[in-house]
Amino acid sequence: MGRSEVPCRGVKLLLILTCLCVQSSFAQKKKKPITTLLNAKWNNTPMLLEAAEFLASESKDYFWRFISDVGEVDERSWRMKTDEEVHQLILELTARYLTPAQLDILKFSLSLRTESPKLEMHRHLSKDRGVSELACPIVFDINHKLTCAPPPSFDELKSPVVYTVDHVYPGINIETAPTVIMYAELGTAACTTAHNDMLARAERGEVKYVFRHRVPEGEGKVRLSGYGVELQVKSTEYKAQDDTKLEGEDGSNEDDEAGDEEIEGFVFSTLKDKHPEKLDKLTELKQHLLDNNNDMAPMKVWQLQDLSLQAAQRIMNSDAAERLAVMADLAANFPTHAKSLTRTSVGKDLKKETKKNSEQFYSHLSLTSSDAALFINGMQYDMDYTDIFTILDTVRQEERVLSGLGRLGLTPKQTSSLITLDLGSKQQTYGVDIRDSAVHWINNIETDKLYKGWPESVQELLRPTFPGMLRSIRKNFFNIVILCDPTNLNSKSILKLVESFYVHRAPTRIGVVLQVDSNLEKTGENDVGVAINNAFNYISTNKQTYDALAFITDLYSKLEEGDNLDLAHVKETFLEAYGSDVKMVDVFGEDSEYDVGRQLSAEFIEKTGLNSLPQALINGVPIDEKYLTEEDFEEQLLGVLMKETQNLQRAVYKNQLSDKQDVLDYLMSQENIMPRLNQKILDSSESKVLNMAGDQLNSLKMTSFSRLDKRSMSATMVKNLFYITGKEGSKMSSLRMVSSWVVCDLETKAGRATALAAVKHVKSSNQMRVAFIHNTENPGSISKAVEAAVRFMKPSAAATFIAKILKVDTAVKLTAGTKKLVDYDIPGVEMKDFLQKMEAELPEDVFNVHRLYVEKVVKLTTEQTAVLTNGRLVGPMAGDEELTSNDFELLEKLTMSMYGEKLVQSFYNHLDVNKPDISDVALILGGLLTSRTSAKTRTELSFRSDEHSVIKIEPRFPDRPAFDLVAIVDPISRGAQKIAPVLLVLQQVLNARIRVFMNPVDKHSQMPNKSFFRVVLEPSLQFGETGQLLPGPRAAFHNIPEQPILTQNYHVPDNWLVEPVKSVYDLDNIKLEGIDHGVSSEWELGSILLEGHCFESGTGNPPRGLQLNLGTKANPNHTDTIVMANLGYFQLKADPGAWYLNLRPGRSDLIYEIVSHENTDSEKGEKDIPVLMNSFASRIVKLKVAKKPEMRHEELLPSDKGGEDTGIWSSIKSKFSGSEKEEEVDEGLNIFCLATGHLYERLLKIMMLSVLKTTKAPVKFWILKNFLSPDLKDFIPEYARRYGFEYEWVEYKWPRWLNQQSEKQRTIWGYKILFLDVLFPLNLKKIIFVDTDQIVRTDLVELRDLDLEGAPYGYTPFCDSNKDMEGFRFWKQGYWRNHLAGRKYHISAIYVVDLVKFRQIAAGDRLRGQYQALSQDPNSLSNLDQDLPNNMIHQVPIKSLPQEWLWCETWCSTDELKNAKSIDLCNNPLTKEPKLSAARRIVSEWTDYDDEMRLLGQEIAAARKETKPAQQHVEEKPVRDEF
Repeated sequence: MGRSEVPCRGVKLLLILTCLCVQSSFAQKKKKPITTLLNAKWNNTPMLLEAAEFLASESKDYFWRFISDVGEVDERSWRMKTDEEVHQLILELTARYLTPAQLDILKFSLSLRTESPKLEMHRHLSKDRGVSELACPIVFDINHKLTCAPPPSFDELKSPVVYTVDHVYPGINIETAPTVIMYAELGTAACTTAHNDMLARAERGEVKYVFRHRVPEGEGKVRLSGYGVELQVKSTEYKAQDDTKLEGEDGSNEDDEAGDEEIEGFVFSTLKDKHPEKLDKLTELKQHLLDNNNDMAPMKVWQLQDLSLQAAQRIMNSDAAERLAVMADLAANFPTHAKSLTRTSVGKDLKKETKKNSEQFYSHLSLTSSDAALFINGMQYDMDYTDIFTILDTVRQEERVLSGLGRLGLTPKQTSSLITLDLGSKQQTYGVDIRDSAVHWINNIETDKLYKGWPESVQELLRPTFPGMLRSIRKNFFNIVILCDPTNLNSKSILKLVESFYVHRAPTRIGVVLQVDSNLEKTGENDVGVAINNAFNYISTNKQTYDALAFITDLYSKLEEGDNLDLAHVKETFLEAYGSDVKMVDVFGEDSEYDVGRQLSAEFIEKTGLNSLPQALINGVPIDEKYLTEEDFEEQLLGVLMKETQNLQRAVYKNQLSDKQDVLDYLMSQENIMPRLNQKILDSSESKVLNMAGDQLNSLKMTSFSRLDKRSMSATMVKNLFYITGKEGSKMSSLRMVSSWVVCDLETKAGRATALAAVKHVKSSNQMRVAFIHNTENPGSISKAVEAAVRFMKPSAAATFIAKILKVDTAVKLTAGTKKLVDYDIPGVEMKDFLQKMEAELPEDVFNVHRLYVEKVVKLTTEQTAVLTNGRLVGPMAGDEELTSNDFELLEKLTMSMYGEKLVQSFYNHLDVNKPDISDVALILGGLLTSRTSAKTRTELSFRSDEHSVIKIEPRFPDRPAFDLVAIVDPISRGAQKIAPVLLVLQQVLNARIRVFMNPVDKHSQMPNKSFFRVVLEPSLQFGETGQLLPGPRAAFHNIPEQPILTQNYHVPDNWLVEPVKSVYDLDNIKLEGIDHGVSSEWELGSILLEGHCFESGTGNPPRGLQLNLGTKANPNHTDTIVMANLGYFQLKADPGAWYLNLRPGRSDLIYEIVSHENTDSEKGEKDIPVLMNSFASRIVKLKVAKKPEMRHEELLPSDKGGEDTGIWSSIKSKFSGSEKEEEVDEGLNIFCLATGHLYERLLKIMMLSVLKTTKAPVKFWILKNFLSPDLKDFIPEYARRYGFEYEWVEYKWPRWLNQQSEKQRTIWGYKILFLDVLFPLNLKKIIFVDTDQIVRTDLVELRDLDLEGAPYGYTPFCDSNKDMEGFRFWKQGYWRNHLAGRKYHISAIYVVDLVKFRQIAAGDRLRGQYQALSQDPNSLSNLDQDLPNNMIHQVPIKSLPQEWLWCETWCSTDELKNAKSIDLCNNPLTKEPKLSAARRIVSEWTDYDDEMRLLGQEIAAARKETKPAQQHVEEKPVRDEF
């Protein structure tokens, strides 16, 4: 507001206030806020322990230092402090190791309660182990026994189970020392004493010390945040509200304020401060302006068109500092802002800029205006699917890098360019040269007659062919070399496969390398391997080479199962085939001329670096060992060949490969082909990187160095190490991208050999430099000479000198004293001066500091050898294992291909590459940037301009490294409703440069957003006036119009299952007009999903119908699930804790076994697979199963004639009836039903009653729990007890990969049809779905027993007898008429499902597949639950039920009512009569049923009031999947 406007605005305010004083009829409007909150199911966890877990995830060192620091504070001091004081003390302690930016993230994490699940997991572990049964403050788990005090010694103990998430102290001998787990409450005196004792023992190597939290039970539940709440404006075409009068809530929410937003130019917080005497009138004025602004009158189509552009213009018209808040308000309350937005004029500049930017976003990022994208340092997140916990994990990881960059003295611009650098390009795969005489080639495609008719030009690669086909071209494009021990029967399947490749003329060249004992004392007369080798050589020399391969596979084929190869079998097979051609002694005897190639093979196999055989090389590159199984090898091999085809096509297209070149020579000349491979180096790309961005000391002095933390120790080493480099050209920069630290003892032969190899390589390299870290306790003359050389000689001279003294014979002579250093002649070095410097100036502490660094940081014992390349560890080397100069070449190439080349380019673009310490910067930076684990690629944003439609917010601290946050979003979309509040919080948490690019929809044809939305998120914990921690955040909606009907929806992370646990009002039909006070509700996080994908090993097919269990050792059947065929998907409900995943006993366990698993917490081969649920974030596991050998021909799914002998149903029966004998499930009726909202829950009770009154059979209701109100969940158990029926809750979370519905009603329709195969146990044969607005008049046993004639389900067709509705029968015209082709269109109000047949034909998977395809179009599947099965009628047939099974007044004539077996209260598009009115009018017995249920409800409510003081919660039957 400009200064000149103040008097005018003041006059305006005075006039309005005067008018309000005069208008006595204008009364203060009653506030009616809508509030809701979400709690976890578990009790509160202490803030102190959550901070400790946060530090543990940052650094193990931080965690252990924090425990010690907490112990320095007196226990009484902790207990006397207020919550706010505890919070402040935590920040003071953690500030010792965290940067200010990380402290802000810690505060945000504590607010989000991100570490609470970890502590609940510790509670779970403690309870499961029985720790609470011991009445002592500290409990030790030793030798599988719990004790209150540790024994004096720990000899020969059995180690308890330790998980990967456990806190293991990094002492010495942790691999061999006995394990002791200590359960203690951090902050207590007992914990401090016991911890110090265990720490000392661990430092001495006596124990492997594991710390587990003993978590006290806090008051109340954990209040959650990080989710969204939506109030969706509901269609009022049909009155679907319950008319039951409810006893309202008190006005406890009336004090909630909407905040201090600016309304029509008035900032009311400022006005109230300046005019406290007019507080009441200002409140009336505020409400008056809000009422005028909350105009939800219907709008014309022309008014809707430019709403997105008008919103963008209003945002850009506001003050720059307020734009993000204005956008958040517009998006969150769009329905009330829409009308006023139509009055905003859109400028040409904004229109032009958004249009041009939108085109750029689409062409470069594939983003449309309906997408909502958030970029964090270049990494893209789709805000429709990304939760705040994922964002926080990313932010924490990025901040570690940013804080490290901040220590390097880089400018903010340099930091920004480096942090967004994408180093995630595909990693190079390395191979070995296969042009070796050790390889026995079975065929040669270019010369063998077998391939004579094939085309010979490499250009044939570019000829189109069918996908997945290998081209038959007479070139050696694909060279497969099998390395195997012929005596090992594991080689059989691979050799058989490559033999079939030859037999079927596959375009692959095949080679074999046989691993045979090279000991010359072994001959064909006394060793099986040598005998096979000799026979192979004889056959390949005198016959065809293929015959030699066939001889080996024949050896395997003639073996009986369980037998091993022996000499007799080899000779017998050879004699049978070739005995007439040669004397046996000439082939197998001691002087056989065919006993050749053993040493060559051994050298070639050693060159590949492969430790276990068999192995396969494709054009020299090894296949991953895990795929070398009979089931996986062929599939993996074909996949690799197809990728190789693409590489070759690219080479031919670019003229890099022509007909004149030898193809094998070309393949072996590629950069990824090395003289030698070393798996330890290749595997090191996955090893941890040392963080070297810490405080640096200027010298290596033991007293000061020993006090540093590990990060600062590494940083000090960076500053104080000296390097040798190759010769530098005059035009070369000082930059060496690869810094290798050789950690070795130069007084040992192995240490000198590795160091010499490094020196040899570095002399010819212009990218690597080498330093030495002395891992010795007794440095001798060689160690001192090398250290002096790197310090006092020029790098090139030092390299020459060190190369000489490290030679084997020279080192021996120097050590023995027969040769002296002064005898060496090094160009440019005066040796006498050098030796004097070595004696006088070589620091005494250097070797002690080096040894301390190796012990504390690198974690090596004395004399062990390893290499640190840019902080990444290779090693330690085993035994006599040595690295060669070829290995260092591989190490350099690996580093450069992973990230070095991109970093070099970035350095030249943004940094001064001639700075003396530029290589140190590269060393630290390489480690920092590659320590990021995110697999996301980083995108450089491309846009046309950002002057007229972009919100820009500069970092809070310009001198610090800053995050780069970019949002691209339509300002009034659902995405904006989520992004804007998140950015407002991140703005307070992070030091970030924020840009929000408006990407508005050009033209709207309907209302773009019909929802109010709140994101529940706070930047830090909130405390009260007395220092107490406030209960926590909640969603609050203020000033919501009273006329519309609203539906409340929660938007939570995909793996959360939430449900309302307290609500008086109908959350599906909120209408403030009829409510005196506000509406409040409480929700609960019922479960955190464990999701996964399961496939059969070999075939790769999902094991459809496989059942999985999740439980504990004491309760292995806690929850179960069924695997879908779609993606092999499964989901299991869990709570934070340690769980075991396995196959469910029964047919699943009988037929299958788990052969491998990923992303679990167990070692391979364990029968019960531990899975630790310790996070709010998603956990997705992968399983591979295989049929047991004796069950290969068994089918999992039961046939029509039988079911499982054991299963879910039997466990339910035994659980509740105490009977061990399983009863026949289909003796009774199984009814599936679902409801949402008070009206439909009222109708559900009546429908259930009508079913019960019309049958004598036992009835079991399977009720979908996902959408039920708290009242109904309390009502059903007592209803079941009084009326004698069984019930079971069923619950399933809509899978994240299946297209989501935005409207709640359509989601419910989806649940009616999409998950029938996984909601119910396998031995349940038939289920009948009955809609909640049905009245049943016939025994449904008749429907259950109806013959469906092979169809998986039976539906009733729509009636044709009510001719008044003919114009509404859409299925008789257009698409449906053509699609149905004379078949009936069926209604989904009642249907019967043959679950056995349904699963046998994979009906559920087909329906989901068709749904996924059709639902991409928002205009398809208008009536999802009906349209989908009718659309699939040709693939999944429907049995048409007799018409009397469903009568509906809308579609059927009144004459047919008397024969109706069920009555459906269909909506009538002509009359739009409310359901309750129609029910009372049409169904004579409905009122009696309704009265009966109302009286029952009153009795149950009265009984609950009486028992409430004694029992707070009705004991609830578990969900089906919780046994």
